[in-house]
Amino acid sequence: MTRAVLIVLDSVGVGGAADAAAFGDTGTDTLGHIEEACRKGLGDREGTRRGPLALPNLDRLGLARAAAASHGRAVTGPAAAGRWGYGVEVSKGKDTPSGHWEIAGVPVPFAWGYFPTTVPCFPKDFTEAFIREARIPGILGNRHASGTAIIEKYGEEHIQTLKPICYTSADSVFQIAAHEVYFGLERLHEICLVARRLLDPLNIGRVIARPFVGEEKSDFTRTANRRDYAVPPPEATLLDRAVAAGRRTIGIGKIGDIFAHRGVSEVVKGPSNDHLLDAMLSALDRLGDGDLIFANFVDFDTLYGHRRDVAGYAAALEAFDRRLPEIEARLRPGDLAIITADHGCDPTWSGTDHTREHVPILAFGPGIGGGTIGRRETFADIGETVAAHLGLAPGTHGRSFL
Repeated sequence: MTRAVLIVLDSVGVGGAADAAAFGDTGTDTLGHIEEACRKGLGDREGTRRGPLALPNLDRLGLARAAAASHGRAVTGPAAAGRWGYGVEVSKGKDTPSGHWEIAGVPVPFAWGYFPTTVPCFPKDFTEAFIREARIPGILGNRHASGTAIIEKYGEEHIQTLKPICYTSADSVFQIAAHEVYFGLERLHEICLVARRLLDPLNIGRVIARPFVGEEKSDFTRTANRRDYAVPPPEATLLDRAVAAGRRTIGIGKIGDIFAHRGVSEVVKGPSNDHLLDAMLSALDRLGDGDLIFANFVDFDTLYGHRRDVAGYAAALEAFDRRLPEIEARLRPGDLAIITADHGCDPTWSGTDHTREHVPILAFGPGIGGGTIGRRETFADIGETVAAHLGLAPGTHGRSFL
């Protein structure tokens, strides 16, 4: 029996989605545009990084080749040490749950509910019911917004009134920001559960608790105690199937929240990509035969993609690349590791939304030779590859590429 590690570099898309126009994303290319910006010096930041984007370890496994293939460009250079290719999303969204569920073998055939860009943006009957049933004095925000910007705008008023800050984005999401001390973390989770129940009829994908600390707008900071309350997947995912077969599954980062804590034996969270990688390495050291780690590295998306921070995104990619050999060194003979993404979030693009893109697929491990896996017509091929490797029964969607 062997082990598997599934790593999602949140939002590291490689462009080229044929249906991008339907999402207003024609021409987006997260990785390619970061590379281009860095070549032009637009990815430089004093004390952070400088010069062209350098990802030697990811490229050694086939990242550059996967990106070139995604755009239909000729693939050149030394042969890759890993199996490489790219995936095409068939789910109807470009959001976190859709991407992760499809990776885990369950594409999303339905359209999520979304809130309009009007101000206020939440339906009046929902807002009134939420205020009444959550026993709160009202809400602040009630609009589409960046999480950091809206906390800066309303944080001081929130502390004075204890009205939670409620906002959304282009995703199917209802986000609630509240101060960990003045409002209370437990209280924030309580009202998120109220919102989750009230929003089920609207088919909103996630309610997210966004706790923060600080005394005034100049020092408000979101904490690592975020929690997502997601709609459960409509079918059994790779995680469900693994647990049903008696395997242990460890969710690193927000994986547990994304899957409504279904099929996740253990949840490990952390405040940054580096902390999460440390946690993943520790989990690898104690992972048993037939077990699975599913990890999400969220900083690429939340800290740099949505904030359209090219230099920060580039530095985060290079930081992960430098630590990739630590992951490879922990793999045992027979182990399989796959690096992929759930969508794009092009930091050079307009707005703050995710972008509809192909995702890279890099498979590696002791004894897994290099070569192309080509274009995969659904992210579900990733989950089915892991299932086949772990000896699990095949699912309904996708097929193994190994």
